[in-house]
This record gives sequence, C-alpha cells and structure tokens, in this order.
Amino acid sequence: MFKAPLTRAGLVLGLGLGGFADGIVLHQILGWHHLICTTETCQPETVEALKVQNMQDGFFHLATWLLTITGVVMLFRAGRVATQVWSGRALAGSMLAGWGVFNLVEGVIDHHVLRIHHVRPGHPNELLFDLLFLASGVLLIAVGAWMSRGASGARR
Repeated sequence: MFKAPLTRAGLVLGLGLGGFADGIVLHQILGWHHLICTTETCQPETVEALKVQNMQDGFFHLATWLLTITGVVMLFRAGRVATQVWSGRALAGSMLAGWGVFNLVEGVIDHHVLRIHHVRPGHPNELLFDLLFLASGVLLIAVGAWMSRGASGARR
C-alpha cells in the first residue's frame, strides 16, 4: 500500500508536518507543554527555564523541518519516476497516515515510556488527553490508509 515513491514521500511529509502541527499548536499557541517538562504543569518557573524549554523545542522543530525537507526531496524524486501513478488522494492519504504515525509514536514514547511530557500536564484529565492524542494517531493512520488504498491516479 505504501510502496510507491509518492506514498513514501507523503508518509515522510506527514511525519514532519504532524510534528510541526504538534509543536506549533500544543507547544506555542496553546502552551500546554514543551518537548521536555520539568514541572508538574510544564510551566517554566524562571526566564532561564523558559529559555531551556524554547531551545529544546527548537531542536524538536529542527527535526520536523528536516523530515519535511526530506519528504519534499522524496516527492521531487517520485516526480522523476516515469511509472509513478500520480494521485492527490494517495498523497493526502499517505500524509495523513504519516501524521498519525507521528502522533502514535511520539505519544507512546514521550508520554508513556520516557514520560518527558504529557499533552496537558497537571490537568485533572491528563491521561485522557494522552489517550486521545494516541487515538488521533490511530484515526489518522486509518483514514490515510483508506484514502491511499482507494486512490486511483492517472499516469503522466
């Protein structure tokens, strides 16, 4: 299902863009958490602590940026494959699946295994938010796989 160069590129793009969505919305706009939280609520207690959290988030964004660039390069290379079937639905589906993989893997590793942060640290429903984040990953993978499987593209 995800063997074609177009869908592999979409998966990597989805990983990078899913990371950006997490970092921009949850880290920066909502301010719910940072990559590494050192307090129960993940709110820094000093300006120095905020600088450290911002630097850590910066490395996280650098990694998602590099994934996104890698996905763009892969997409460009897929465009050079004469036998590649092009489908916006397949690309969008694989990108959704990649975003889902990001949510699932990041959620399991960071929230449950390493416990370096939670979606809403210190919130009375902290576990629920973490589980909903994992569920969003499963849903994105399922929808993306369904879209990619049902995609039909025209040859160039």
